[in-house]
Amino acid sequence: GTRDHPPTQVVLRDRLLATVVSCFKRHGAAAIDTPVLELRETLTGKYGEEEGKLIYELQDQGGELLALRYDLTVPFARYLAMNKITNMKRYHVAKVYRRDNPATTRGRYREFYQCDFDIAGQFDPMIPDAECLKIVHEILSDLKLGDFLIKVNHRRVLNGVFAVCGVPDSKFVTACSTVDKLDKMPWEEVRSEMVGEKGLSPEAADHIGEYVQLHGGLDLIEQLLQDPKLSQNKLAKEGLGDMKLLFEYLTLFGITGKISFDLSLARGLDYYTGVIFEAVLLQQENDHVEEPVSVGSVAGGGRYDGLVGMFDPKGRKVPCVGVSIGIERIFSILEQRVKASGEKVRTTETQVLVATPQKHLLTARLKLISELWDAGIKAEMLYKKDPKLLKQLQYCEDTGIPFAAIVGEQELTDGVVKLRDVARREEVRI
Repeated sequence: GTRDHPPTQVVLRDRLLATVVSCFKRHGAAAIDTPVLELRETLTGKYGEEEGKLIYELQDQGGELLALRYDLTVPFARYLAMNKITNMKRYHVAKVYRRDNPATTRGRYREFYQCDFDIAGQFDPMIPDAECLKIVHEILSDLKLGDFLIKVNHRRVLNGVFAVCGVPDSKFVTACSTVDKLDKMPWEEVRSEMVGEKGLSPEAADHIGEYVQLHGGLDLIEQLLQDPKLSQNKLAKEGLGDMKLLFEYLTLFGITGKISFDLSLARGLDYYTGVIFEAVLLQQENDHVEEPVSVGSVAGGGRYDGLVGMFDPKGRKVPCVGVSIGIERIFSILEQRVKASGEKVRTTETQVLVATPQKHLLTARLKLISELWDAGIKAEMLYKKDPKLLKQLQYCEDTGIPFAAIVGEQELTDGVVKLRDVARREEVRI
């Protein structure tokens, strides 16, 4: 479930990360880094019912029980609490670890990168949340991955729906994780899991079904605010108020065209408390399909106001909202694209190869290449005393080096260097 990255992949990944990070920086985020290891107790009880199987625990060697970090959000919350930081805008790009059944064909690995952006602090409602959605919109537009949709929901709306449908509080979390599967399986299967495995009554399940299959925009929010049952529920009312405000800000950002208020979105993680969202790429299978098909999630996030408090001895809360960009998923899409286009990816940045046309000129090459390096120029030479000129030029072609600096007997006598443009096959004396 892990893999090596050859140079071509690293170059593509760095290109991708550069786009993402420049967006984070454009929004004023500072970078932090945290250890790969955390105390096991830091991680447990934060990720939902599957976590026991998924957290990589390390063997006890007489001391603390440790685990490998599972995401970048929990370490961030621990960092804020430990350092008593009450507001911060940060990004973090690093590897995380999950003891998952790897599905390498679908780009699921046990070690993979995450790119996170978070805003921590006590601010007015929905302003930072709207910015997180704007960031997702910017990144997916910049990467030109094709059509995408950002689904948004609210934990309180969801909990309000469960409450009015007669789901007991104790079953909110498990009901959530089942509803979250609606994008992968039809409602009939979700319903039977709710009733069969999760022990909800068939009436409650049918009732939930009426809500979770709804999606729309401001119109849907208005409609639900008028809903006789939901409007009586405190949680749902608060959540819908938030959503209305959020959509007003998103309208000002001009991005509502790509955003859908989707009541089936539940996001499995336990720590979300407010707005939750997930971005999916859409594939127009062919022109006569009414609904575009989702290719899978490429970004997700939400508000988690209670997490930092879990690490603070006095339970002081720091509200947070953040987004994680699914770099691995996006990377596999970009990689397939490069393959399909036949683009040659340069894995080095060498600008010039120092070459010699005759024998016994190693000294000249070493002197010249040293001057180039000292001047900050990216230069290479072949590690042979007397390489053939053809071999040296062939190396330029193979690795994409644009220039060859050639010094032969004649050039040394004249005190010049022949600079050859490898692609054009033109030479100038300098």
